[in-house]
Amino acid sequence: TGHLIYQCGGIDKRTIEKFEKEAAELGKGSFKYAWVLDKLKAERERGITIDIALWKFETPR
Repeated sequence: TGHLIYQCGGIDKRTIEKFEKEAAELGKGSFKYAWVLDKLKAERERGITIDIALWKFETPR
């Protein structure tokens, strides 16, 4: 879902790069898009979803 939000312009490249760096420091480099919705520190450290997050976006179609 985080990748889709990024591709649709909901998150900027700089933020994704920040998530990628932070995830790599924890040995979880592939989690960068998951962190778009995972806001809790425990979610990021343990690689699990604790709090459900929703994003709403619209397209021209």
